[in-house]
Amino acid sequence: MFKLKLGLVAGLVLTCLSIGAAEPDQPSQVIQQSEAKAEKGDGYVFYSYFAKPTFGTQDALTGVAVIEPGKEIHPPHIHAEEEYLMVVEGEGVWSLKDKEIAAKTGDILYAAPWDSHGIRNTGKVPLKFVVMKWHSKGVPVPVDPAVKAKP
Repeated sequence: MFKLKLGLVAGLVLTCLSIGAAEPDQPSQVIQQSEAKAEKGDGYVFYSYFAKPTFGTQDALTGVAVIEPGKEIHPPHIHAEEEYLMVVEGEGVWSLKDKEIAAKTGDILYAAPWDSHGIRNTGKVPLKFVVMKWHSKGVPVPVDPAVKAKP
């Protein structure tokens, strides 16, 4: 009788775990630029490659942006995810925590959660950058300092 109860409890636990199971992880694969989802805006194209959860990430985004001279995808912004951006062609200006810093080919920006950041093309040719943004699974989302500071 004990073994039967133990088996039923184990089965119930496994069933409950499978009901709450997350979306399957992103499989290993190569996505060609021609297969990436292209979003065209005022003076830019953003190619989105991977956005599914992986083994250790959620809320992930990987992509490549091409920004025309004098343009930006959006003004400096904040979010809870960590983010890396790498300039692979062109030049511009990083915005990081309300400071402006020259951005050149080969430079990489890291933005911690809730740190204001962005990039603007100040050059004469298109600026291309690679972006990787994510939140780690199992790590609590950091509280927005602006919300934490309110009484």
